[in-house]
Parts: sequence; structure tokens; C-alpha cells
Amino acid sequence: MAETRYVDPIHHPSYASQPTRDVRAWILLLVTAFIPGAVQLLFRARRWAKIALSITAISWALVIIALIVVLIDKKFLFTIGTNPFLLTFLTIWLPVIAVNWVVCLFDSLRRIKLVTLSSRARKRFLAAFCALLLIVVGPLAWGTTLLDSQRGLMADLFASGKAAKPVDGRYNILLMGSDAGKGRTGIRPDSLSLVSIDADTGKTVIIGLPRNMQNVPFPEDSPLHEHYPQGFNCGDECLLNAVFQQGERHKEEFENPKRAGEQATMDAVSAITGVEVQYFAMVNLKGFENLIDSLGGITVVSGKRVPISSKVDPETGEHGPVKGWIEPGKQKLDGYHALWFARSREMSSDYERMIRQRCVQTAMVKQLDPATVLTRYQQIAKATPGALSTDIPSSEVDMFVDLALKVKSQKIESFDLTPPNVIPADPDFDAARALVADRIAQASGDGEKDKGAQAVPGGSSGAAAGVNVTSGLTPDSSVQVSAQGGGEDGSEEDKTEAEKEICYVP
Repeated sequence: MAETRYVDPIHHPSYASQPTRDVRAWILLLVTAFIPGAVQLLFRARRWAKIALSITAISWALVIIALIVVLIDKKFLFTIGTNPFLLTFLTIWLPVIAVNWVVCLFDSLRRIKLVTLSSRARKRFLAAFCALLLIVVGPLAWGTTLLDSQRGLMADLFASGKAAKPVDGRYNILLMGSDAGKGRTGIRPDSLSLVSIDADTGKTVIIGLPRNMQNVPFPEDSPLHEHYPQGFNCGDECLLNAVFQQGERHKEEFENPKRAGEQATMDAVSAITGVEVQYFAMVNLKGFENLIDSLGGITVVSGKRVPISSKVDPETGEHGPVKGWIEPGKQKLDGYHALWFARSREMSSDYERMIRQRCVQTAMVKQLDPATVLTRYQQIAKATPGALSTDIPSSEVDMFVDLALKVKSQKIESFDLTPPNVIPADPDFDAARALVADRIAQASGDGEKDKGAQAVPGGSSGAAAGVNVTSGLTPDSSVQVSAQGGGEDGSEEDKTEAEKEICYVP
């Protein structure tokens, strides 16, 4: 009677049957795909297996821990995407995972011995092997590139300072458009808006401030208060947008001399509105042009022809011949034309410019959808540091990303400190502060109502995503607060129609 001997098909496939050899190949491939290093341990390459399995175990442990934490607190997902230390670690770790996986996969292929497979199984196996390389290595390489871009963006854009707490439950951020450029001395903010966000509900109010506002006051703790105790009242040249240069002129008196202009402007806006401003964000208008291009352009509906002007003749003080026009109607604007649409002042008033600027802001927010961000992320990340500067600390970015999601679920209310409520040449700052306080209180109340309505099954409210009046109008937009604070006598609707004649976002 012949002796029956067991043959190990894993280590000695040549003695196994053909079906067994084919199954062996698929098992080794799947094991390597999910647990790189396991096959090497099976074949007693212990030193190599120890390193590969350690990398694999750490990677899976990090994924599991991250998923558990995200399920407990979704904000941690934003922390992963914004924390510079985590981004640096992941930028290094992902290539380690990729190299470990590829090396183990090719070593497993060597140990599988393709010549032992049947002809039909060999073709399928090679196709699966190549598909695995593309499915795993491709996303890992792409993810590493995105993480590196994000890490660079966070390092270049956000500050490392101390985080500010919300004041009266709100974050107040000053948005400025800088017009520093060739032929101009210093920075003069071309547009100024105060964005007040409820830290709990995300209810947002945008307050537009005319750049030509005169006699602006300064808080008593501001260094400029000593120079202008009665306000910035040195004549027609002492406008709100000139405060920035005053701050730079007295920069040594400020806590951070490098940010003296920004801090001086924040101080003035705080005194004008009665709202403490915690942070600023400044858009460099030349960088803004590149940022619009990185988004693939924006879409707005212009109600009027907007001129692309020639330079001002220094002798006559008048513009030269118009170089071109942005025509009325729905327009897809690239960076150059979007910048002119926002800034053009010839044949229009400052109020019209403020409306157009907010249309551009709204169009940009609308264009920042997930598909655009993913497909154009590297272009956006490259353009953003040149277009934007801010003192928001990097440690707070995850919180603001979470808050931004709440903002998008609310209607943004906005109004301007312009006539008839506030006269820029002779402003009544007590009236301006009262108007701001009233609008913010009203928005906070609406935010609580919207939050409560969302919690009630079947409840409907104005919390649907959208932007109010001066933040980009659609033909069927509902109106909450007019740009000038219209009453209940129909003036609010009239104001809405007047603004739609200037521009809106489709």
C-alpha cells in the first residue's frame, strides 16, 4: 500500500493540482492587498515582514481611530484637513504606505510564480494585479499631492497667533479689498465689509461700509485715538479707506507693527459699528484675479453696462476713453473681467460698486462647490495665498470650516451704512451703531427660530441655503433685510428690485 504524503501548496505549488495553484495565487494577492507584509511573514521573511506589518498595523489603527473620533465629533475631520502638524505627518506617511504596499505586492507576485498558473487564470490575475496598482497607488499619490498643497496653503495663509473668543456669541471678521498696485503708494482698502457670524447657529449679517466715510472715530484703547481724539477729521482726504495708511504711519505704537494698518482699520470699524472685530481677511485684488481664474471663472447677471476704464489723466483728473464694456445680462467672467466688474467706478456710484462687489463675492462662494474644489484644488491652493491674507490662527481653521457649513444652511442678511440711514460725509455714528445692533439682534433671533424649525419634523423656515438681497439676488429670492433697512410699506421690495437692476447671481 503506497504511503500518502501531504504537500504544502503555499510553499510548494509545483506539487499541487492546477486548480489549487490558481486559488493559491488569488489568496496571496488578496492577503497582500489588505495586509501588506502578511505573505512575507508566511514565507518566513521575518525581518522584512516585521517592518511591513508594523506599517500596516499602524495605518489601519490610525484609520479606525480617526473613524471613531469623526463619528463622535465630525469637527475632527476638519481638523485633519487643516492642522499643519497632522497634514505634515500624513504627507510623509502616505508615501510610506504606498512604497510598503507596492514592494510587498511585487514580492508576493514573485512568490506566486506566474508560470504555475493556468493560461486563463494568468491573464485574469495580471489584469487584477494591474488594476490594484492603479486603484491603490493612484489615489495614494494623488492624496499625497493634495495634502502637500493643503499643508502649503495652511502654512502660507493662516497665522500662528492666539485664538479669539466670540464676543456676545458672535465672530466678527472684517473683509477688505486691497488696491495696492503699480503706481499707488501703500494700501487703501477699496471695499470694506464686516461679517458678523453667530457662533452657535451660523446666522450671518454682512455690513457694508462705504470707503469714503468721514470723521471715523477710534476706540480709546487704539493708538490712533491719541492722534485723533475727535475722530479722523482732517478733511475730505481723511476717509475710512485712508485709516490703513495712518496705522502704518504709526506702526510702532501698535502691538504688531507688521499688522498696524489692518489693526487700525479694525479699530475704526469697531468704533463705527459698536461691534468688536476679532479678525480680518484682506483680498489682494490682483491676486483675486488669479483666484477667479483658478475657479474657472464666475457667473453673474449684470443689470447695466460696466465700463473697463482707461487710466486717469493726472492733469485733467478724468478717465481716458473706455477700453471695453461688460455687457448687461448673464455673463461668465474670467479673473480680469470679474475684477473690473467689482471695481469699476466710472459712470457709477460707490453704492453700485458695493452691490457689484458683493455679487462677485457671492458668485465665488457659489462656484466653490465640491466638484470644482476637487478638480481644481492645486490651482486654487496656489492662487489663494497671493489673493488673501488673514490673522485667523491655523488652530481655529477647523472650527471656522465647521461654522461655514452652518452659514451655508442659513440665509445671509446684509445691509449698508449708506444713505438715507447714514450719510458718509456727515455720519451719525450713534444711529449707525443702533442700526447695526438692531440688525444683529434680529438676525440672532431669526437664527434661533430657524434652528428650532429645523428640529421640528415637517417644519419649514427661511433656513434654506441662500443669500439675501445684497449678497446676490435671484429672481425669486425671498427678502429679509433690505440694503438700507426698508420698512413694511413696500420700500424693501422696491429696494430689492433696484439692486437687481445692478446685478445678481443666477
